[in-house]
Formats: sequence, structure tokens, C-alpha cells
Amino acid sequence: MLSQNQLRYMLALQRVPNLGDTSAKKLLQHVGSAEEIFKEKKSNLLKIDGIGAFKLKDLSLAQNMDAVEAELRFIEENNIQYSYFKDKNYPDGLKHCLDGPILFFHHGNVDLQNKKILSIVGTRKVTSYGAAFCEKLIEKLAPLNPVIVSGFAYGVDITAHKAAMQHNLQTIGCLAHGFDQVYPKVHKKYMASVAENGGFISEFWSSDTFDRNNFLKRNRIIAGISQATVVIESAEKGGSLVTADIANSYNREVFAVPGRATDSQSQGCNNLIKTQQAHLLSDATDLIYMLGWELEEQKKPQQTQLFVELTEEEKKIWRFLKEKDKELLDIIALECQLPTFKVATLLLNMELKGVVRPLPGKLFQLI
Repeated sequence: MLSQNQLRYMLALQRVPNLGDTSAKKLLQHVGSAEEIFKEKKSNLLKIDGIGAFKLKDLSLAQNMDAVEAELRFIEENNIQYSYFKDKNYPDGLKHCLDGPILFFHHGNVDLQNKKILSIVGTRKVTSYGAAFCEKLIEKLAPLNPVIVSGFAYGVDITAHKAAMQHNLQTIGCLAHGFDQVYPKVHKKYMASVAENGGFISEFWSSDTFDRNNFLKRNRIIAGISQATVVIESAEKGGSLVTADIANSYNREVFAVPGRATDSQSQGCNNLIKTQQAHLLSDATDLIYMLGWELEEQKKPQQTQLFVELTEEEKKIWRFLKEKDKELLDIIALECQLPTFKVATLLLNMELKGVVRPLPGKLFQLI
């Protein structure tokens, strides 16, 4: 974890025009810290392989500091968390990407230590077929408790986020702008739910407004952070195909949902499959098999939790589920005479204690 002063200089380094994350990492490797980079003579920095005068021409701390101080205030006042590429909490997937961000920000309940991270992308003009496939895919994957990542945009993105929340899965929106705005604005109503069920990540500052040029940078995080990328629907050209291409360059698995040859929103997916840039995905079992998730689950020893300490309200839920085997969240709340929001929290605590497990459709079952 960086100190405030270290974060200050890291923000300044991140803001240097034309430098880029790959070159910034190279400088940090040779010099040691962001602060030392700004103090080092340019003549010495130019001796580093791959670091030219163009990349260093704007290496001036003074021109960045007002913006840096403003961003520091925003981070502190809004309780924004961050991940530095050398920190333990930096996602494993991005660590292996040379151009992964040296620093990105997140807020909500983001937990990227789960090894089952799946990105789902696709067209903004999703069809009923694409939306239904996305919802069914996530429903079938829910017992494996993956993290669902997408771009919080129209169409496939928001469908994936909503389906993940419906099945109590962590979902993360990767943004192409800073946290001081919402795009698209109509999705503002989903922000609190996504933050509660996962959260948002972005490498952009609060002052960075929505810009189409940011999509490429955002897409490399979506591709890099995940074990695999799924393209649900795409026209012959589209941003989701760029994400798939980046995922392939990172040697990650890519899956595409096939469609009829005459469907315009299936052209991109069909081409990915035809050119062997993606596995054909017709059902969740295809993905589970290719990623070895099922095998991994079977290898885990099943341990019965004994002598777990439960609160009186948790005991009431435990006794009810013992009789019913499995039941819906709303029914549990009704029968146990407890508010639904409180039962949701209690069930989460019981899940963490290894007493219950969530099932698709907001069902819960004793372990």
C-alpha cells in the first residue's frame, strides 16, 4: 500500500502524456519510485532501453501537481480505493499484462482475489436471444460463484450485471471515465446495487469525462482482469471484438455465442468462431469444461463445519432450512418473521461461516 506521498507522485507519473503504463513500469523498475523518477536527470533516464525523448518531454512535476492535489482530495473525500501494480491486492490477471495500469481505482465491495473472474461483453443492441442466453449462462454458472465483469454499458453489459446480481454474484463495472459521473446516465439507478454486489473499477481520474477514445484502455482491463472473455452478440465490427482480440493477445480464453448467418448481431461472433479466435459457446458446460472449473471444484475436499457459532437469528434461519432443505430468500424472511434486507445480510454471514450456500434463483441451502 502506498503512503499518501507515494500516491501523490504515482498519480503525477500516471498523468505524464505519451508515457504509458509499459514505459512507466520500466522507469519504476530502474529508478525505484515515482518520486525518484521526477528527481532523476533526464539524461540518465534516456539511457534506459525503450525510453526516448518523446516519452519524457512532458516529464514535469510542476505542471501536474494542481491536478494531482485535486484528485487526492477526491479520493479521500469519496473513500475511493486503489490498486498499485506492485501491491498484493492487485489482480493476478493484470499482473501478467505488460500494459496493465500502474494504478487503478475502485469503490464498492470489489474483491478481485477470486480466481473465477469472467468478462461478458457484446453489442449495445442486444436481441432477446442474446439477453436470454446471457441470463441463462450466468444462472448455470452461479453455483461456481464466479465474478462477472462487464462495461456497465447498454445491452449485453447491463444484462450481465443484472443477471449476476439476481444470483447473488459479485459483479464489477469497468468504466471508461472517472467516478465523478455516470455513463450512460439511465444506468444511475443500478449504481448502488452494483456497488453493494461488487463495485466499479477505473484507471481514469474524476476529472476524466466520457470519451470514446477511453474505450480501448478500458477494454484491455476487462480482457486482462479475467480468466476468460465471453462475447454474447456483436455486429461485424464492434468494441467487444476489440476486447476479444486483446484477450487473445494476453493468451486468455475467448468464447463466442454463435447465431444465424443472416443475423447482423451475430456476424462478429460467427467470424470469431470461424477464424478460430474464439471457442464456440452453446452452453455453460462448454465454458466450465474448457476452464477446468468443474474439475477444480471436484478436487476441493468437502469439509463439514462443526461447532460454528451462530447468532439467535442465524439459528432461526438454520432450523428453518434444516426442515426445508432449500428455500427462497423472501420465503425465509417471511417464515422466520425477519425483514428481507436483514435476512440477506444474515445469509451472507452464514455463507461466510460455511453454513449455507446460495443457489440460482435466490435459493439458499444448508451445507
